Amino acid sequence: MNIRALLTQKAQAAMSAVGIPADCPPAVAPAKKAGFGDYQINGAMGAAKRMGTNPRALAGQIVDALALDGMASQVEIAGPGFINIHLNPEWLAAQTQALAGDSRLGLAPVEAPQTVVVDYSAPNLAKEMHVGHIRSTIIGDSLARLLEFQGHKVIRQNHVGDWGTQFGMLIAELEEHLAANEGAAFALKDLEVFYQQAKKHFDDDEAFAQKARDYVVKLQGGDERILTLWEQFKDISLKHGEDNYKTLNVTLTRKDVMGESAYNADLPVLVKDLLDRGIAQQDQGAVVCFLDEMKDKEGNPSVMIIQKQGGGYLYATTDLAAMRYRVGQLNADRIMYFIDARQSLHMQQVFTLSRKAGYVTDAVSLEHHAFGTMMGADGKPFKTRSGGTVKLAELLDEAIERATQLVADKNPELGDELIREVGRKVGIGAVKYADLSKTRTNDYVFNWDAMLAFEGNTAPYLQYAYTRIKSIFRKAGDFNADAPIVIAEAQEQALALKVLQLPEAFDHMGAEALPHVLCTYLYELASQFMSFYEACPILKDGVDPAVRDSRLRLASTVADTLALGLSVLGIEVSEQM
Repeated sequence: MNIRALLTQKAQAAMSAVGIPADCPPAVAPAKKAGFGDYQINGAMGAAKRMGTNPRALAGQIVDALALDGMASQVEIAGPGFINIHLNPEWLAAQTQALAGDSRLGLAPVEAPQTVVVDYSAPNLAKEMHVGHIRSTIIGDSLARLLEFQGHKVIRQNHVGDWGTQFGMLIAELEEHLAANEGAAFALKDLEVFYQQAKKHFDDDEAFAQKARDYVVKLQGGDERILTLWEQFKDISLKHGEDNYKTLNVTLTRKDVMGESAYNADLPVLVKDLLDRGIAQQDQGAVVCFLDEMKDKEGNPSVMIIQKQGGGYLYATTDLAAMRYRVGQLNADRIMYFIDARQSLHMQQVFTLSRKAGYVTDAVSLEHHAFGTMMGADGKPFKTRSGGTVKLAELLDEAIERATQLVADKNPELGDELIREVGRKVGIGAVKYADLSKTRTNDYVFNWDAMLAFEGNTAPYLQYAYTRIKSIFRKAGDFNADAPIVIAEAQEQALALKVLQLPEAFDHMGAEALPHVLCTYLYELASQFMSFYEACPILKDGVDPAVRDSRLRLASTVADTLALGLSVLGIEVSEQM
């Protein structure tokens, strides 16, 4: 149950009942200041201006028509027409109690599920995954997890780079390694080194370079032997990626791979279709689309090349073919692209041409969810000390190593095996949360000390909050799990309300593709629990058993909420830390 949505529905009904036009929004929002209630209905001012009447008087009419059915203990008008809603503690207690034991915490699947295609990660198989892939991978995965939880049909698409001229060079290099009786897996154990070897070979040896160019032609022509070598290379490279996904606790699998090569057969068909319909035209030997819909300030159309002079295709062509497939074959209602901000113009062109050509109707939502860059302490894109690319696998190994040492220092009594398990969860969680908790469109600075801190808005802090609640139950022993939740203290009310606001965080994150909204919610929930725990004793001597059991039930629901929220972010929790 989404409290904000429920109040919006009730406010709309009240506004309609007093004759306010339907297009005047209620503007329901959580109260920002203590003493002004839990929620505010702020739409009276706008509606009064539209109707030419007194806003405070109109707010009074809305209040009189509000049917809150025991939800509110007090409704008051403040200032020029703000309506403050103070939620009833008994109602909050009943709603919170209803969540107990429900793995979904009362969140029913959406009534109108969509087919949502989520395009994310998309590494180039010619090279090993590096830190530049992390944002697309974990942001996209968190949205795929959330939308799936909400009941949508989610189709993950890993649009890997597995085609193009560089693969002729790589296949030729692999062939020579195999001829020297070196196994493919051994030769490709370090893709970065292999790529550098192949590039040097290409630059220094003209005969090899010519063979590489010939292999590109053969690959594109479907030569069986070259395709077999290409498949070998692709298989081992995908395995590198899968290892990273497993370490990162990301849900992408081999079945989600739909690389550039998958659309090869459709590229000439697509270009011919656009030419035949006059949407594309020949221009200096290339095939070009002039997009008047994207004119610049001087009135010049945006130019989008879909076939090069030599007949080769571009990313734009492949992305158009992917769009046709996702709408025509996968029946997508919503397509979400998690690609960095530098590709914004490219994506805008692809979206515009897709709609212009009729490949995508207005009913399909096309969304490019751009993101900023992971920066080093120097304010530049994150690199190694020597200025090289940081391999993702090495970064994750370091995260686990640092976190494991941290856990061992804080709690050596856990034992080696549990320390390693908790260290893995804390390390990977810290890296993911440090990214997800930042506003997606912003750059952020990568800092080990900040992300592994057990204080502040970090994964270790949230994981520790969960563990701390679990430790309370280990100390509590048996208690009445069916005891009624009673809200008597201000901290109890604030905590119950925060628990019940999870659906609002989920809905906001899903609609805008903003994981930081959920991160902020979880941090506020954990902080609210700490305030509750300090002010409302649970296991101290002298606490009434009924109060104790009520607070234990409330604490249990907080733990379940933290675990569910973190699982949507792809972050694991531990019973002990």
